[in-house]
Amino acid sequence: MYNPFENEQGNYIVLVNEERQYSLWPAAIAIPGGWNKEYGPEVKSRCQQFIEKHWQDMRPKSLSQAMDKVMS
Repeated sequence: MYNPFENEQGNYIVLVNEERQYSLWPAAIAIPGGWNKEYGPEVKSRCQQFIEKHWQDMRPKSLSQAMDKVMS
């Protein structure tokens, strides 16, 4: 059975949602609601590198903002 999410040679895109959470997504599949294209299409390894570089804070944006308010 073919799984487009596990194709190492396929083209992927990096998606991001309003909470600044990232997702690796096969380029051939329609982008789901609530997500926007941030990078690609590109090979899977480059998309993974992009995510590692840009998604440093794993907390959702709303949580990060709430915690910043508490800390200040």
